[in-house]
Amino acid sequence: MSKITLTRYLIEHQRKNPQFTANLRLLIEVVARASKAISHAVNKGALTDILGEAGTGNVQGEAQKKLDVIANEVLLEANEWGGHLAAMASEEMDHPYFIPNQYPRGGYLLLFDPLDGSSNIDVNVSIGTIFSVLPTPEDKIPTETDFLQAGNKQVAAGYAIYGPQSLFVLTVGDGVHGFSLDRELGSWVLTQPNMRIPEETKEFAINMSNQRHWAAPVTRYINELLAGSEGPRGRDFNMRWVASMVADVHRILSRGGIFMYPWDKREPNKPGKLRLMYEANPMSFIVEQAGGKATDGTRRIMDIQPEGLHQRVAVFLGSSQEVERVTGYHAEAK
Repeated sequence: MSKITLTRYLIEHQRKNPQFTANLRLLIEVVARASKAISHAVNKGALTDILGEAGTGNVQGEAQKKLDVIANEVLLEANEWGGHLAAMASEEMDHPYFIPNQYPRGGYLLLFDPLDGSSNIDVNVSIGTIFSVLPTPEDKIPTETDFLQAGNKQVAAGYAIYGPQSLFVLTVGDGVHGFSLDRELGSWVLTQPNMRIPEETKEFAINMSNQRHWAAPVTRYINELLAGSEGPRGRDFNMRWVASMVADVHRILSRGGIFMYPWDKREPNKPGKLRLMYEANPMSFIVEQAGGKATDGTRRIMDIQPEGLHQRVAVFLGSSQEVERVTGYHAEAK
């Protein structure tokens, strides 16, 4: 049986779904090609002097790695001229990047975290690229406000993960499908069709070093998991924490689990650490399409109306039963 490449999958999907436009197909293909270029750069590492600090900071005040800057430029340059986008927004930029006038303007907005988990670059741990696609009227000059759409308006989302294998995971609203980079062919090849998250799990992912700062519902939930087979859950749980959202979420897609990055008392005025538009919304779309759930502890993440391009949010996502339980504990605490 011949291999199904990403291009073939997208073309066949377009034939079956008239609302899936040619421009959206081309946009996803361009993001996938850019991800392939980023994968090559990550693989070369110290051989091309791209590791270490860039000496700059992003809008959140975080120090940028050289590869953060490189990945951001790769995605901007790959997508600006094709005619399928009106504008782009990145976690690494203060404001949106509007398509220059010399290029045609399309009907979509692209948001991305160019290199998620970049603190792991120098120690050779899996990192990745996360992206989200929103619609916008083609005949309208875009503004920053056009980006402030709830996650339920997304028409596509995905991520590339650069690890022992480079993988491209995608949803266009018909489930979640994983593609492996075949370096000999130079193509993304379908290897994990219809990925599903088990409803039950024995794994959880959270940064335990922040335990003393958590709110009571999170402490209650984690204490139950740590109590193991002798506790109220009646079974043992394993903790996993990569400190790369892409890697942690991919593990959950592959074998189940719950990923948590809750609000904590260190910065009480911030609702969370992760970015709604660049991380939480696309990952929530993927997780829900794979049969899981995603909330901020009280609300479905994809129903949150954004108020700013770099808005932060608490995140609980993964196996549906576990997300429902910890969300229920938040409701009881209120």
